[in-house]
Amino acid sequence: MRHFYTSVVELRQPFAETIASEPYECGWADEAIFFVTVEDDEADFDQLALRVQISADGIHWIDEGTTGLLAGPGLTACRVRHFGGWLRVTGELSGGAQRAVLSVRLVLKG
Repeated sequence: MRHFYTSVVELRQPFAETIASEPYECGWADEAIFFVTVEDDEADFDQLALRVQISADGIHWIDEGTTGLLAGPGLTACRVRHFGGWLRVTGELSGGAQRAVLSVRLVLKG
């Protein structure tokens, strides 16, 4: 039987200019999906460019290759496979005051 788990990595957290979610250890999983929600609260940017990052130790990070874009409040998803032990999502806000409130959920299946 496969296992399924959802973790709320960030809940309504304010970010300015750059975004880096808390790292999450999930080496047991075969696949993962980041659901990133930009809340209406204080959203002041033109674009949010997201990147999924992987790590062997939860300290040193490299881009995995999966990306996502948002042009305002809303929801996007980033699917990942073959990621090793640790995951996080990072990104940059551009335009406006470069502020956003985000919620990040990580859904794992293995």
